[in-house]
Amino acid sequence: MTLIDSPAIVQGTTPPVGGPSLPQERRLVTAIPGPKSIELGARKAQAVSASVGSTIPVFTVAAGGGVLVDVDGNSLIDLGSGIAVTGVGNSAPRVVAAVAAQLEQFTHTCFTVAPYDSYVEVAEALNRLTPGSHSKRSALFNSGAEAVENAVKIARHYTGKQGVVVFDHAYHGRTNLTMALTAKNQPYKNGFGPFAPEVYRVPTSYPLRDGGLSGAEAAKRSISQIEKQIGAGNLAAVMIEPIQGEGGFIVPADGFLEAIVDWCGANDVVFIADEVQTGFARTGTMFASEQFGIVPDLVVTAKGIAGGLPLSAVTGRSEIMDAPQIGGLGGTYGGNPLACAAALATIESYEEDGLVARAAEIGELMRGILETAQAADPRIGEVRGLGAMMAIELVDAASGEPDAALTGRVVAAAHAAGVILLSCGTYGNVIRFLPPLAISDELLAEGLQVVVDALAAA
Repeated sequence: MTLIDSPAIVQGTTPPVGGPSLPQERRLVTAIPGPKSIELGARKAQAVSASVGSTIPVFTVAAGGGVLVDVDGNSLIDLGSGIAVTGVGNSAPRVVAAVAAQLEQFTHTCFTVAPYDSYVEVAEALNRLTPGSHSKRSALFNSGAEAVENAVKIARHYTGKQGVVVFDHAYHGRTNLTMALTAKNQPYKNGFGPFAPEVYRVPTSYPLRDGGLSGAEAAKRSISQIEKQIGAGNLAAVMIEPIQGEGGFIVPADGFLEAIVDWCGANDVVFIADEVQTGFARTGTMFASEQFGIVPDLVVTAKGIAGGLPLSAVTGRSEIMDAPQIGGLGGTYGGNPLACAAALATIESYEEDGLVARAAEIGELMRGILETAQAADPRIGEVRGLGAMMAIELVDAASGEPDAALTGRVVAAAHAAGVILLSCGTYGNVIRFLPPLAISDELLAEGLQVVVDALAAA
């Protein structure tokens, strides 16, 4: 009996939400990669910097619902969503229609030269959707890293202080400042220094690996280090991902984030939630901060905001967002009209198609299958996550130490079997699951079964 047939797993029948009329099936007609992908891979090697890698060596010609079709005709189950970008699907009808309509009107004016209404409408939506009922403002940018940098700029200007605290296992981007904020050296930082100054790192809450500390105890440890080594009087901001993404989908212990937020509020320090990967229905609420009952001063968003088009934002308290001088924020492409049109349609899809609730349903299905697998395999050290943002941490069964080699074998086997799968984690031993919210239960369960089978065979 396979795990997806287990009586402990109740399969739903929710159909894909939107997407093209692609058959929602895993179908392999060649090996992975096929001959056409191999040919394109050779061209890539001659034309593209070798420093730009690819997770799976296939080249895409169509995608939608829960599948991606490559140039050789293989249909692969998508458990990555372009790293949490295509939550509404790769070609959601609302998004396609909105972008096409905007394309007929104009592609660019630069909002800081000649503004347009869709930028304002996106800002209004973000002000409404992000946690907290206080007065808010938003500014739009292009990438998550760019938004993170601007959040730091805004906090520094508002407080008149320079220091920024980030946490172990953090990932905040690949630009110079965001590399300083990011914890993991390889491949993100190695050889690229020197990095921006006045960035300090403290321990986080990692329940599997921090000795059983409660959330309150882990927060006390972090705050003690902040006060001793930096001092609140020198600190502009504390930034954290509510659930750490690239660091391993680490869910902090209850009470950790709340204590950090309370300390920031008592010490005139801006609390910044980096919701680039966790935002927009991914965790079963519109933002992960809601899961922990916290209200950030600033929220950074990107990835799932615009259905695959490049857009990011900083949203926060009006007095903080309005602090920089006029012209202090902006950029040539920030809030491009095509991306804004996509964002408005994407947000409509989240709200009108019930995708917040759908993310919670996906989480229940994934947790059931993965915990059933864990009960039979001690190499699954932990199943963790919220909503449609789940992970398994793979370990040596005897020692509990991270097993990156096993993780690599499982990911490679899943790819060969037609499932797009992503790994992550500071130790390279975490498999993360980020299915599009448009995927059907049946396709999702099949993809997870492939992963479980690959682990059993590894």
